Amino acid sequence: MSTIVVQARARFTRGPLPILAACVLWGTTGTASSLAPASAPASAVGAAGLVVGGFLLFLTARGSRDVLRTADWRLLLLGAVTVAGYALAFYPAVARTGVAVATTVALATAPIVLGLRSRPLVTSIAVVGCAALVLGGGDAHVDLVGVALALIAGLSYAAYSVICAHLIGLGHPSRAVVGAVFGGASVLTLPVLFLLGVGWIAGPSGLAVTAHLAVFTTFLAYLLFGRGLRHTSAAAATTLTLAEPAVAAVLGVVVLHERLPLVSWCGMGVLALALVALARR
Repeated sequence: MSTIVVQARARFTRGPLPILAACVLWGTTGTASSLAPASAPASAVGAAGLVVGGFLLFLTARGSRDVLRTADWRLLLLGAVTVAGYALAFYPAVARTGVAVATTVALATAPIVLGLRSRPLVTSIAVVGCAALVLGGGDAHVDLVGVALALIAGLSYAAYSVICAHLIGLGHPSRAVVGAVFGGASVLTLPVLFLLGVGWIAGPSGLAVTAHLAVFTTFLAYLLFGRGLRHTSAAAATTLTLAEPAVAAVLGVVVLHERLPLVSWCGMGVLALALVALARR
């Protein structure tokens, strides 16, 4: 019995725990990006974090060049395109339709697409809890273009999660796969960043926001996410990342002194129970 417990704990620390740790880092994205200069376009903020963070992932990942030589280049290209697509779509979605709606659509899309077939009940409960958490305040603003962008971001997230999980499952090191895919995304995003403008990065707030998004929400977070994908399916991983809005909500209460309505707290509780059930399975 003790051996079973030890093995279960080992699987948890290798799979769900790194993904949940990544969610903690991703949960700081909204607070950090809100501190960017007013002159910075929303897409430029996301692009800056991805360009710098993606290059860090590529340069520090041992074996990423081997992955570029040996892995299917079509999968690598599609992975890079979808990573770039997520960054360039999600931030404008937040700017247009607000954090609540954009987060709900983007983060719930991937679990719905990937998780309903393998874990329909737990996935459905987690999605409902997430929606109640972020929409519980009743002040959500729905912008159709923003919702469409959030949907693109969610589908992009689902796609690159599956691609990275597939390449890791073929035996490529997780860090090398993440480095190769995100390095490619950085190359694709760099011209877009220059087109959007980089002058805002030169100021103290621009540098600080870019550094935080690059180092914490891209570099460290996706190292953890890639590690978790070695022992967790893409469907389970995308459902676990619904913990991100819970982290963001708690940060809003603790750091920004925001108030959450009862419905949101109930949604957080439902989400937590679903994620615990998923992690135990």
